[in-house]
Amino acid sequence: MRLRLVQSVLAAGLLAGCAGESSIKSAEVLDEHTGVTVSALQAPLEFVENGGNAGPGAARRPSFAYLGPLEWDRSGDITYGLWIHVAPGSDRPVGDIHATGAVTMTLDDGPLALSGLESPAAGSGPYRPVASWGQTGYYASDAGMLKRMSHSDKIRLEFRGTDGATVEFTPTRETRATLAKFAHARGITDD
Repeated sequence: MRLRLVQSVLAAGLLAGCAGESSIKSAEVLDEHTGVTVSALQAPLEFVENGGNAGPGAARRPSFAYLGPLEWDRSGDITYGLWIHVAPGSDRPVGDIHATGAVTMTLDDGPLALSGLESPAAGSGPYRPVASWGQTGYYASDAGMLKRMSHSDKIRLEFRGTDGATVEFTPTRETRATLAKFAHARGITDD
């Protein structure tokens, strides 16, 4: 009985300590299949579609997009990328996010067309898709892009819609501090 009480108190303390970390702390995981260390946020950044409209008389269920920075360390050979997932709602549908020129990220200093990457050969993904019916893609990045993202007050994700128009998403929370801490943890600083 006493041992169970001690275990419960320890577990509660651990959970309380983890709760304060949120998505700011980056996580490093060694992929046993490839020997690559993958660094990512605890949870991706969440974006919601701007001005979505489900149509007259329909209940609006917003579309969401998720963005997560990545670092792959292959025995000291460091590469960077972005993980993006779109969970469609009843808003305007997003087209194929893997098509060339389908995804743009806009920062304070202007737009960046994202270039797709093949999904990494790993045992499991760094982030979990939110919607099984959504789309997930990986995009090229580098230290300079991650630095620009961490210095940007505003980040927007723009996807080409199925009708060819732009479908725009903005963050549901502030992103700058989270991205700055990720970049700093990865050694991407102005120092």
